Amino acid sequence: METLLTWLDANSETLWDLSAKILIAFIILFVGYKLAKYLKKKVIKYNEKKKIDAAISIFLADIVFAGIIVLSFISALSNLGVQTSTFITVIGASGLAIALALKSSLSNLASGVLISVLRPFKAGHYIEAAGKAGTIRKIELFYTELNTPDNKIVLIPNSQIWGSPIVNYSKEVTRRVDLVIGISYDSDLLEAKDLLIQIINADNRILQEPEFKVAVSELADSSINFVVRPWVNADDYWNVRYELLETIKLEFDKAEISIPFPQMDVNLKKES
Repeated sequence: METLLTWLDANSETLWDLSAKILIAFIILFVGYKLAKYLKKKVIKYNEKKKIDAAISIFLADIVFAGIIVLSFISALSNLGVQTSTFITVIGASGLAIALALKSSLSNLASGVLISVLRPFKAGHYIEAAGKAGTIRKIELFYTELNTPDNKIVLIPNSQIWGSPIVNYSKEVTRRVDLVIGISYDSDLLEAKDLLIQIINADNRILQEPEFKVAVSELADSSINFVVRPWVNADDYWNVRYELLETIKLEFDKAEISIPFPQMDVNLKKES
């Protein structure tokens, strides 16, 4: 007992110093844990305010939480006098190895986060991307689900979508219908133009603003081409387009305005 007391007396300063370091390490861990929880809640609240997908929001919040916990743990070890440089190197090397092994998945994950944060499209939008077109059903962490017009479900990796041009047909409330209508050189140009204008004015789904355009765009090899460009609500686009084409053909037939079609003349020459 006397030996123990003697040792304690001789090493009292070292023991107090070690105890203080352990206490500070626990305080660092405790404060780090509380800070991590606080920031995790803040990230989730911010993402909800920005209407970011719930799965992405939780994932980002977990990354923030884990990052602060790791930093707190390293700080606590450093306070105890542990050399953390080797520990940090091991973590870095492990992270690099995991990143290389999961390169494709991480690329999809990063793209999914960017899509959810920047929101180039959302559920219900009709888009064209990565060579596919359809209505967005879901945006997941690793892939986006499309519903094609013929009712097929297509799952596209997020990295392919983010790495290609994205055409969003639903972002704006209006769309322009672009048609090219050709008539033969024998037909009356002004009559055809007036008839096209009448057809457009007769359709109440076509918007008055912006103003529609009917103009001669080209004197082609076998036809005079008109551009017909009315504006419609995005939801009416396809119905208006289909019905305009049908109406134009029927009205041109009634007015005896011919629409030329590709043809080839073959001349036979007889030699004696």
